[in-house]
Amino acid sequence: MNDRQFGAVLLIVLGYMSGSVSFAYLAGRLKRHIDLRLYGGGKLSGSNVYHQVGLGGMVVVGVLDIAKAAAPTWLCLRLGYALSVAVLTGLAAMAGHNWSLYLGLRGGRGIGTALGMLLVLFPWGAAWVLGSVVVGRLAPHAAALPALAGFASLPVFAIKSHQPDALIWGCWGMLALVVLKRLEGNRRPITGDTWRVLWRRLILDRDLADFDVWISQRPEEGR
Repeated sequence: MNDRQFGAVLLIVLGYMSGSVSFAYLAGRLKRHIDLRLYGGGKLSGSNVYHQVGLGGMVVVGVLDIAKAAAPTWLCLRLGYALSVAVLTGLAAMAGHNWSLYLGLRGGRGIGTALGMLLVLFPWGAAWVLGSVVVGRLAPHAAALPALAGFASLPVFAIKSHQPDALIWGCWGMLALVVLKRLEGNRRPITGDTWRVLWRRLILDRDLADFDVWISQRPEEGR
């Protein structure tokens, strides 16, 4: 391995380490002195921050989640590395966010980090995903479905807009990370009908059909 290849590996590792910093977790600890992993759906994400901490916390966490993926991705390009290295670094940041090294491989769903990577490499793609998230906010109880649709259609959008192959594969990678994290459910054991729970996780991003019960869960309720 030459120096250039070693540098690429270091950048990818940096992406994962940067992504593993959970600003959602820190917001819960600093603002309300709680562990977000034990509240609501247990996600270390902007949406759970919104429900457990508040709108201001969600905005701050969202911006920082975007930045922690955008910065290492931009650094790859700034140092003259190939687009493929920048894509892998962005995906590593997203993986770190979803499976944080510092928090028992728990995390969020990667939307903010995906936006950060896309803002650097494919701004129209960022607008595409953000649009799906905004549509989801119009129906909060089913917000997860438009977000999933945004990621599922992103590779096709990239192909139709004649993006480089490395970026198209990166869009497929983002979709895979989103789907895997939803199905894995932040390491939560499956109770009840396995296939029904997995279906809800994929489509609704939760285990329970009742959204209000899901987001109101607390440690004293068996969490």
